[in-house]
Amino acid sequence: MTTQSLAQRVLSRPEFIALIAALMALNALAIDVMLPALPYMGEALGISNENERQLVVSIYMIGFGAAQLIYGPVTDRFGRRAPLFFGMALYVICAFAATFAPSFAILLAMRFVQGLGAAATRVIATSIVRDRFSGREMAEVMSLTFMVFMAIPIIAPGIGQIILLTGPWQYIFLFMAGLAAVIAIWAWFRLPETLHPEYRRKLQLSVIFDGFRIVFTNRVAFFYGLAGTFLFGAMFGFIVSSQQIFVDIYGLGALFPVAFACMAGAMAISSFINSRIVRRFGMRRLSHGALIVYISGAAILLGLSLIGPVNFWVFYGLLLVIQFFFGNAASNMNSLSMEPLGRVAGTAAAVFGFMQTVGGALLGTYIGQHFNNTLTPNATGYVIMGSLALLSVLIAEKGRLFGVSPDHAHPTPAHSD
Repeated sequence: MTTQSLAQRVLSRPEFIALIAALMALNALAIDVMLPALPYMGEALGISNENERQLVVSIYMIGFGAAQLIYGPVTDRFGRRAPLFFGMALYVICAFAATFAPSFAILLAMRFVQGLGAAATRVIATSIVRDRFSGREMAEVMSLTFMVFMAIPIIAPGIGQIILLTGPWQYIFLFMAGLAAVIAIWAWFRLPETLHPEYRRKLQLSVIFDGFRIVFTNRVAFFYGLAGTFLFGAMFGFIVSSQQIFVDIYGLGALFPVAFACMAGAMAISSFINSRIVRRFGMRRLSHGALIVYISGAAILLGLSLIGPVNFWVFYGLLLVIQFFFGNAASNMNSLSMEPLGRVAGTAAAVFGFMQTVGGALLGTYIGQHFNNTLTPNATGYVIMGSLALLSVLIAEKGRLFGVSPDHAHPTPAHSD
C-alpha cells in the first residue's frame, strides 16, 4: 500500500468523524464496559476491598497517560498511521491475554500494557483532527467526535451487564479485543496519512525537547490543557466510584448501567449542541459559561451532602447538570489548548493527553480512595477541581472571561501557529 494511494483517500465528513470517534472510544470502552464486572473480578481473584478493585481502572489510565509522551514525538516523525497500528495491536493482544490472568497482579500488568497501546489512539486521533482543521471548525468537529465517542459510556456498562449474563467476566476482555480489531481493520483500509512530509520533525533529543518547550511556554495552550486535567480528575473520581454510589448507596442494582448511560447521554447532547453553536458564540464564551455553571451545581451538591443523605432524584438531577456542562467545557478547552500548536500537533496532543489522563487518573484515584458511602468526597472533588480549572482559565486569559480570539474571523491554516 503506497504513500500516494493513502494520501489520495478522501473520507466523507461523517465517516471521518465516526472513525476518529471510534478510535478514541476504545479508551472509554476499556474503562466503562467492565464497571459492572469489578465485583466479580475481585471475587474471582481474591480482592475483597472494594476500593482496591478500582485499580483495574486506575492502572490502565496511568499506562494510557504515560505512553502518550512517547507517541507524540514518534508520530510527528513517522506520521500518524504506523504508530497508531502499533498501539492498536498492543491493545488487542493485552486485552486477549487478560482473559488468562491467574492473579490480580497479572491482570493489573496486562491492563497497564493495554493502556500503553491505547495511548496511540488518543494522541493520534487528536493530531489527525488538528492536521485537518483549525479554529472554531476544529471545535465543531471535536464536539461531534466527542458526541459519538460518548455513545460508548452510554452503552458500554449495559453491554458489560449483558456479557456477564452470558458468561464469566473474562468474556468482557474478549469483546474488547474483538471490537478493537474491527476498528483497526477499518482504519487500515480507510484512514489516510494526514501529516505532510514537510511537517515531519526529526526524532532527535534537541528537536523533541524543542517541541515540548513550544507546548509548555505557550500560556494559553498550557493552562487550558491544565484546566482540562482538573475537570478530568473530577470526572475520573466519579467514574471509579460510580458502581459504589449507584449500587451501594442508592441500591440501583441492575439499573446501574441505565443511570450511567443517561449521565453519558447528557454529555453527548451537550457536545452536539456545542457543535451547532460554537461557530456563532466561540469556544471561550461557551467554555467559560459552562465552567461557572459546573462549579455552581457541584457546590449545591456538596452543600446538600454535608447536611445529610441526598434524595436520589435530587442527586441525579444535579449530576446531570454537572456532566452536561462538563461536556461543553471539556471539548472546547481541548480545542483551545490545541489551536495555537498546529506545527507540533502530535507533541501537543501527547503532552495534554499525558496531563489529562495521568494527572486525571491520579487525582481521580485520590478522590475515589476517599469514598466513605456518602456523596461528600465526590462532590468535594467536583468543587475543588472545578475551581482549579477556573483559576487556570483566568491565568490563560490574563484574568478576563468570555472573550473571543482576536483572529476568530480569520481562522489560521491547519498547520500554522
